[in-house]
Amino acid sequence: MSLAGKVAVVTGSGRGLGLAYAQELARQGAAVVVNDVDAATADDAVRSITDAGGRAVAVALPVGPTETAKQLVETAVREFGRLDILVTNAGVLRDTVLWKMSDDDFDTVIGVHLRGTFTCVREAATYMRENEIAGRIICIGSPTGQRGNFGQTNYAAAKAGIVGMVRTWALELKKAGITANAVIPVAATAMTATVPYFAAAVEAEAAGEPMPAFFRHDLGFGTSQDVAGLIAYLASDAAASVTGQAIGIGGDRLQVWSHPEPAVTEYHDGGWSYEALAEDFPRLVGDRQQSVGERFPALPDDLQR
Repeated sequence: MSLAGKVAVVTGSGRGLGLAYAQELARQGAAVVVNDVDAATADDAVRSITDAGGRAVAVALPVGPTETAKQLVETAVREFGRLDILVTNAGVLRDTVLWKMSDDDFDTVIGVHLRGTFTCVREAATYMRENEIAGRIICIGSPTGQRGNFGQTNYAAAKAGIVGMVRTWALELKKAGITANAVIPVAATAMTATVPYFAAAVEAEAAGEPMPAFFRHDLGFGTSQDVAGLIAYLASDAAASVTGQAIGIGGDRLQVWSHPEPAVTEYHDGGWSYEALAEDFPRLVGDRQQSVGERFPALPDDLQR
């Protein structure tokens, strides 16, 4: 098994994508610290791993506070002797449009996703550096963080921030041999289950049937298990040279997201005054403005609900 002897912490791994990640890491030989805010859910996740012959323990605490990050690392070391892999998956949603979003809506999402990723990575990276472990940091992003999405100011900010932190950590941790990468999953989740566009795919998964090829191939939309293989690969020694990347995966599709690069570069002698911009901006930039949000193709007739 590719991760034999390794120890992993997976935040938000009681159900859904996080559970799939934890189960796959265990299947590949890693011992896993499962985390969920609900103790019963975390215990059920641990049982699903141990019943399959794996090793796992639970930490039922909310991600965000430094104390939770410390307990996760301490549990890994106490129960399994070390920590090699951290997957930061924990998250919450508080979706609403900008003018209706409360301070609590914003702070809750930022606290779990962004601060929670920061505190957990800081604690894990500190342990790895002090113990000369060439560890693996894998943080979960989202297409929303890459392109934006209506009603998700807080979530978009957090997920974009995670990718920015990952690219910074890849630089800071390189000398220690620790990699840091972001995974951008596209999969059936509780959130996508409520979106009519994905109804045929969600129904197929619920029935234990293969998702239609349109979703898996054309949209790169699949199951949690379709994402888990990439998590395990990035956690392995085989991925020692992969760091600072934002990698999308879903269904049959794998993508590497580019770093933001200038789409237009123009020069004006003496600088760009208001008058120069008013004269030249429409001609130079007007038809080269970048798109926002995701654009999905029309559903085939046989998949419409």
